[in-house]
Amino acid sequence: MHPEPRVLTFYQADVFTDQPFGGNPVAVVLGATGLTDQELQRIAREMNLSETVFPLPPTEPVAAGKVRIFTPTQEIPFAGHPVLGTFYVLGKLGMLPLKEPVTRVMYECNIGVYPIELHVRNGVTHRVIMSQPKPQFLGTVEAIKDLFEVAAALRLSKDQITGTKFPVEMVSTGLPVMIVPVRTLTAVRSIVPDINGINDICARYGVNGIMVFTTVTVEEMSSVHTRMFASPIGVTEDPATGSASGALGAYLVQNGVVEVGPMTEIVAEQGYEVDRPSRILIQVESDDDAIQGVKVGGQVVMVMEGRLIY
Repeated sequence: MHPEPRVLTFYQADVFTDQPFGGNPVAVVLGATGLTDQELQRIAREMNLSETVFPLPPTEPVAAGKVRIFTPTQEIPFAGHPVLGTFYVLGKLGMLPLKEPVTRVMYECNIGVYPIELHVRNGVTHRVIMSQPKPQFLGTVEAIKDLFEVAAALRLSKDQITGTKFPVEMVSTGLPVMIVPVRTLTAVRSIVPDINGINDICARYGVNGIMVFTTVTVEEMSSVHTRMFASPIGVTEDPATGSASGALGAYLVQNGVVEVGPMTEIVAEQGYEVDRPSRILIQVESDDDAIQGVKVGGQVVMVMEGRLIY
């Protein structure tokens, strides 16, 4: 006799957009308590999105829920758009009581417990904003040889990077990433990543991907135009990256790329090159010339619901 198939309900939301089929999709799979790590990974591989999230009961009493986050190839301890999308879905399903104008709860992930805010109007969540871990600045790429290799992995000339006068720097607000400044929008949009080169560089510097940015933008209201290459964790190009955007915001403030105030607001546009335009709000709080906190948020829309049967 064949055992009864297991049935799980899942939802898919597009994050950092107000339009279906924009932003970055995330799958939120309910009822996964008791599944093995291998089962969770198989489900994420089947979903084949940059991340699949499994909301679980919290292990910390202060948290409203715990999230485990998987790419198609591995579990990662922290991410941005999966957390935002998950709590939007939970609120929309009534699994998280919504209070106007702002519902504030704590989320638990594999690196700790942090606040998240759902901005609610007329019973509808119109924006979700997460707090991220305090930024860590993990060093810069100094050697000319290494800068040549970074440029080659992005198929750019070295001058497109060094001509910005800003550093190539490793930064983390939960997930380490290499931040690479590029002079022109044309150069950023022309990048065709060398996957092997990116993987080698990321392994050498202990990061999960490379985020490139330019201050020349497509939309007038944007502060920066970005692309994120995270092939070491199974994502060739990410349409919108919350964790790396938090690190980028800290970089932009730390290096004076943007005008800095007590609360610096940055709008990053991403995903244009993969036909999923995304708009990411980054807030960096500073005091006494030191960064005190980073928040990342945006809009979310639900696009899919279904059953997973296996």
